Amino acid sequence: MQWDSVPSLRNPVLVAAFTGWNDGADAASDALRWLSGRYGAVRFASLDPEAHIDFQASRPLVELSDGVTRKIHWPEIRFESAILDSANGPDLILCTGPEPNLQWRGLCADIITVARDTGCESVVTFGALLADAPHTRPVRCTGATTDPADMDRLELTRSHYAGPTGITGVLHDACRTAGMSSVSIWAPVPHYVAGPPNPPATLALLDRFATFTGLDLDLRELTVSAEAWRSRIDMTISDDEDLAAYVRGLEEQADDLEQLDHADDVATGDSIAEAFEEYLRDQTEG
Repeated sequence: MQWDSVPSLRNPVLVAAFTGWNDGADAASDALRWLSGRYGAVRFASLDPEAHIDFQASRPLVELSDGVTRKIHWPEIRFESAILDSANGPDLILCTGPEPNLQWRGLCADIITVARDTGCESVVTFGALLADAPHTRPVRCTGATTDPADMDRLELTRSHYAGPTGITGVLHDACRTAGMSSVSIWAPVPHYVAGPPNPPATLALLDRFATFTGLDLDLRELTVSAEAWRSRIDMTISDDEDLAAYVRGLEEQADDLEQLDHADDVATGDSIAEAFEEYLRDQTEG
């Protein structure tokens, strides 16, 4: 760990997003970049890239001027601090970089150390995945939390995924093991428009983050970008009958899933009411 300075922050939250496997259409890293740009985040620390990054997978970038090498930009996992102008919301620690190739557990331990040394009480990770999701429907974020109450408060769909995971999943589990509050928020990206950017997915991640932190994020410009993006996709699909039919099928699946979720909510409410009525009968008969 290389520290340039130690920021003085107010009730900070650490937010992490990594490029690569966890970052469909760059939606997760774009959400973190939005926070960094919006609040003028300043770098204060980084992890040694030699310990975590395979430079054949994440190659350094060369900067040339008139054929002369001016600088090599090495990939790194860095930390930035952002002091917000909100009287109620927390300050931010932003962690970003390529998904590491080596020593994941050690990296997660370092991130948790930074969180604790800067006074963070919780960690939020952003992720985005390619999914059978139509671009015409609201983005249904999935996720996991260390506090079950946050699932309902953030309106996250519970993920039932089991299989290979990325660094965000490992970091979320490391936080749980370390006893640190953590929220993992994932946005689905339509696989048929997987190229970046994807403003609707980025917007959904930031919206859930605002709910978690209580921050009043001004997302109006991103909302306009999301609507313009959907309009462009609509125009493209209208010229392809096969793709348009495929999207209609995805829409039907999404609508059916929405109805099933609503039915589950009703069933849960009915079961609670029945249990309460049975309790009252038992009390009367007793």
